[in-house]
Formats: sequence, structure tokens, C-alpha cells
Amino acid sequence: MPINKALPGFESPAAGFEAPFEMLAACHERLRRSLRLLARLQQHLGAQPQGVDEQARQAAADLLRYFTLAAPAHHEDEERHIVPVLRRSADAALRAAAEQLLREHEQIRAAWELLAPQLREIEAGRLPPRLAEAAEHFGRLHDAHLRLEDELAFPQARVLHEEAGGAAALAAIGAEMAGRRGATIRKTPG
Repeated sequence: MPINKALPGFESPAAGFEAPFEMLAACHERLRRSLRLLARLQQHLGAQPQGVDEQARQAAADLLRYFTLAAPAHHEDEERHIVPVLRRSADAALRAAAEQLLREHEQIRAAWELLAPQLREIEAGRLPPRLAEAAEHFGRLHDAHLRLEDELAFPQARVLHEEAGGAAALAAIGAEMAGRRGATIRKTPG
């Protein structure tokens, strides 16, 4: 059974920068797929008596690419467009959530610094010494973080942006996100 059908993080539900909150949600789906790939990689390596095979090497390369390129851009989106509006809120719980998101981003970055070398070992064809420990920690950090964003931070930030500037505010967020990536916003017909 192949552990890697497509490059994680680069195929996604149809969401573009013209709908920035839908784009953020689509990023979370890609992130969850990448975390599932990481879990499948661990299982695959555990079932391989001969060590690291080509499927494992490719999965490690895909994970390195996703978590080195796409995931940091997503965190930057959140730090530019979610955290500031939550920090300005009159609601103390939303301000606290903003600070929690920033702390968790730091924890995730630190966990990635431990996991990435393990994946580079696999990519090079060597079995790493502490993959399970690093991968499980990385996954656990994401579980709570994604829930906080999906259930509180994103919905509330969207409301606050809409209240502050309506469709123009959302369009500006999408334009900024696209611009940082060198992308263009799709024009809707009509």
C-alpha cells in the first residue's frame, strides 16, 4: 500500500485567496493530511524489516517540503491577520487566545527543529534514532492548536474583520496573502 499518493499540501479543496478564511481552513486540511502522512510513515518504517525504502524517502521529502515551505507561510498568515485582530478585541478570552496562538507557534517551530533532522535522515536512506518521539510530539502540539484556531480564533477573527471593514477587509487580507506568495487572486465571473 503506497504511503504517499500525492504531494501533501499542494492539492487541496478549491479555496483561493479571494476567500482568505476558506483558504486558511483549506490549509488546515492540507496540514492534517501531512500529519496523517507522518503517522503512516512511522507505521511504514515499523513494518519494514529492510529499513528505509523509496516510499519512505519520498514521504520524508514531501513532509520536509510541506513543513518547510507551506506551513510557515500559513503561520505568518495567522500572525498577520488573526492574532492582531484578536489582540485588539474587547473580549479578554480572545486576547488570551491570540497570545496562546503565538506561544503554540513557537512550540511548533521548536518541535519542527527536532523532527526535521529525523526526516532528513529518512530522506537520505537512514533510519533515524528518535522519529517516533519527535513525530508524536509534533502531532500532539498540532491537535490542540488546530482545534483552538478552527473553533475559536478563525471564526471570531472573521467576525471582527467583517465588522471592521466588511468585504473590503477580507479582500485586503486575501491580497496580502497572495502577494507574499507571488500569487494572483482569481477573479469571479459576473
